[in-house]
Amino acid sequence: MDLKTATALRRLRLVSAPEAVSFLLLLLCSVLKRTTDFNAVPVMGSVHGVLFILYVVFWADAWNRARWSAGTAAFYFVLSVLPTGGFFAERRLRREAEDAVVAARAREEGVVQA
Repeated sequence: MDLKTATALRRLRLVSAPEAVSFLLLLLCSVLKRTTDFNAVPVMGSVHGVLFILYVVFWADAWNRARWSAGTAAFYFVLSVLPTGGFFAERRLRREAEDAVVAARAREEGVVQA
């Protein structure tokens, strides 16, 4: 895995958890708006919107650079629209990055011929 691919995956990983948190907070604010006088939906909606757009842009970049299959790309996109999906995406992307580092080190040491 080259540096640009690793960077694209890292950016996607770093935005996935905050996007999930903002989605959950937006849902909470929606409930509070209906049950109390508290209305933070416009603010949280904007924050979540920006984070979601960043997620989609970083997702498209990671899909292009990592050469994911259509199924893998669809999986990560579906995780972005689920309330807690960003946490699962972050965990899986971290695992992929760790596996890539191990494979790169093995190739450098000559353990693996690839």
